[in-house]
Amino acid sequence: MILLETLYVAPPTLTAQAPVLAIIVPLLGACAAALAPSGRTGWMISVIASLFGGWMALAVATEAMREGAIVYVLGGFNPPLGIALRIDAMGALLGLLIGAVGALAAVFSGHSLVAEVRTEKHTLFQAGFLLCQAGLVGIVYTGDAFNAFVFLEISSIGTYALIAIGEGRDRRALPAAFNYLILGTVGATLYVIGVGFLYAATGTLNMADMAARLSTLDQNASVQAGFAFIMVGLGIKAAMFPLHGWLPGAYAHAPSLMSIFLAATATKASIYLMARFLFEVFPDGTAFGEAFLTWVLAPLAAAGAIICSIQAVFERELRRIIAFSSIAQVGFIFLGFALGSAQGLSASVFYIVAHGLMKAAMFMALGALALSIGARRLDEFAGVAREAPWTAVAFAVGAASLVGTPLTMGFLAKWGLIEAAIASGQIWIAVVMAAGSVLTVIYVGRIMEAMFFRAPAPGAPRAKEAPLGALAPLLALAGLSIWFGLDASIPEQLSQAGAARLFEVRP
Repeated sequence: MILLETLYVAPPTLTAQAPVLAIIVPLLGACAAALAPSGRTGWMISVIASLFGGWMALAVATEAMREGAIVYVLGGFNPPLGIALRIDAMGALLGLLIGAVGALAAVFSGHSLVAEVRTEKHTLFQAGFLLCQAGLVGIVYTGDAFNAFVFLEISSIGTYALIAIGEGRDRRALPAAFNYLILGTVGATLYVIGVGFLYAATGTLNMADMAARLSTLDQNASVQAGFAFIMVGLGIKAAMFPLHGWLPGAYAHAPSLMSIFLAATATKASIYLMARFLFEVFPDGTAFGEAFLTWVLAPLAAAGAIICSIQAVFERELRRIIAFSSIAQVGFIFLGFALGSAQGLSASVFYIVAHGLMKAAMFMALGALALSIGARRLDEFAGVAREAPWTAVAFAVGAASLVGTPLTMGFLAKWGLIEAAIASGQIWIAVVMAAGSVLTVIYVGRIMEAMFFRAPAPGAPRAKEAPLGALAPLLALAGLSIWFGLDASIPEQLSQAGAARLFEVRP
């Protein structure tokens, strides 16, 4: 077992600045990539900035385990008057997920962009990718409600453009990007309106200070309206059923780099921000918050888990199958939130990491196969395991984790949620998890049958093993799903410590 509090991965001086460096370095990298003289130079800048950001995220995670929570004051003005980053163990875990997937995806992009994006757009694509990465890290690190909106928009601006760039490979990327732009803007607008209502009620934007002031206020229309606007706005960003309309097109038609990164991190950051408001900002005794968990979030999460799994069963395009699967898995995560307990929250955050790794591996494997066959429909992937065994096995590992196969991280994640549901007396949630898992077996079984047991169609393009530069990060992602299935000490420590501390300090 690895004890994070005993790890020192960077010099103390650098560790002290790690929270802001994890955000600033990708931002500076975005500027440098945009000005790079060639796509290859832009790719190298992206890899270096992403690797450094991942290193700083690991330094933040180890420090968060030692300190409980990190408060990094910006500009010398202490909160609540000044702006500060506030990173607890759960935020550090999400930052580590973003940093790790970002670094591996950046390495992979050296080959995928050549096949999917016009050469003259490579530098701008890498700049947008780093911009998105910086924004997502800022979302999970910030301690200020308004700056969370700023970081949401920073990440979204890059995302909208990068999905649209996929039109060179798939014309449907343009309407998918437009749909995401409209719904994402609506979500961000609703969120910032909600923050405005809370500011009117409390006079502060600092989340910790806002929580303290809300605990002393009686229920009033301004607070309730703020809560409602924030939940709906973040629900759109998190692809919560039935606010998920933007997700299938965005995942299915974007270039591989964006599908990988979005599936692993974008919705996860918004889910975490929603958890911050649900369990930290709003007091424990807020009646409308409890009603939201019981009568809104739980039923919608259960419906999403089942309905979107059924949609995945009947889909024919492989990327859309995985996209609908992602919405169903978001439902599983919110079912853990609906338990309203430290165990349920910890299990959900652990599931976020498991899902991020498995979906990144699956989309990266599809991107690697697209380098040779460019297929979309499930039947076009028939027999690819015979021609590209390592790529197919990596995809199978991610799929096995998605199903919840023992010895994978996905198994521990699902088992943790079921245990939390039983401990809370919510047996129906465990039943929904089991039903959703059965449906997952069905659509994953269809994919495995086509890839491993069906012969390629006559005249179909022959799949080729991905180049080493694309295969190495893919195998690393698959390996992480197995490693954390055998030794999950790192994500367990961070998720459990964060949930325990949050419930201890609630008013």
